[in-house]
Amino acid sequence: MKRTVFITGATSGIGMATAKKLAPNYRLILCGRRQDRLDEIQAELSQITEVKTIQFDVRDKEAVFNAVESLENEWKSIDILINNAGNAHGLAPFDTADLEDLEAMIDINVKGLIYVSKAIIPILKQSSNAHIINLSSIAGKEVYPNGGTYCASKAAVESLSKGMRYDLLPYGIKVSNIAPGAVETEFSLVRFKGNQELSDNVYKGFEPLKAEDIASTIEYLLQQPEHVQIADVTIFPKAQAGGTVIYKG
Repeated sequence: MKRTVFITGATSGIGMATAKKLAPNYRLILCGRRQDRLDEIQAELSQITEVKTIQFDVRDKEAVFNAVESLENEWKSIDILINNAGNAHGLAPFDTADLEDLEAMIDINVKGLIYVSKAIIPILKQSSNAHIINLSSIAGKEVYPNGGTYCASKAAVESLSKGMRYDLLPYGIKVSNIAPGAVETEFSLVRFKGNQELSDNVYKGFEPLKAEDIASTIEYLLQQPEHVQIADVTIFPKAQAGGTVIYKG
C-alpha cells in the first residue's frame, strides 16, 4: 500500500516539484492558499495517483486544524509530513524594514510550521513508518545583512527540527531538515514584491538549484531503509560555497 504524504506550499516551487516527484509512489494530500493552482495540480497528478487537496493559509491556526480534522477517514492515515510552506518578505536593514513583512515571515515560516505539525503529528504517531521533513535554508545556519528576521525564522525551523527529533524519538518518527542554498523559484519574486528585474538579478551569472533538485533530495530521504534517519542536509548549487558566497562568472 502506498504511503500518504501531506505537503504544504504545494502550489508552486519546491512543494509542487515534490508533489510531481513523489506522485508515482505515494498518495498525496496537497495544501496551499491558491485553489486554482490546487485544482490544476490535482487534475494533472490524479492521472498518476490518488490526490486530495486542501485550501488554507498556514498562518490561520483555526483553518489548519479544521482542515486536518475534516479529512475523510480514507485520508487520515498520513505517514509523511513535508513542511514546505514559507516565504521571504523584503530585504532591508532591520531598523527600516516593514514591520508587516517581518511579522509575515515569523507567522508563515515559524508559527505556520508549528500549527501544521501540531495538527498532523497525532496522526503520524499511528503510522509504522512516519517521517517529517522540514524545509529550512542556509539562512537558518548563516545570517546575512538585511535579512535578519528571515534568517531568524529559518534558524527557528532548524531548532524545531532538532527538537522534534528528540521529542518524537519514542514514537519512531524520523525528522529531517533540508537547508537549500540558492534555488530559483518564486521565492525572490515574492521577496521583491513582484519586481521581476530584481528577482532575475539574484540568479544571474551562475546556475542555481532548481525546485526539482530539492524534490529529488526529499525523495532520497524517503527511500532510505527504515533504520536510517538522515537528520540534516545542506544543498548548494556548484557555484555557491556559503550563505552569501556565490561565484558569478
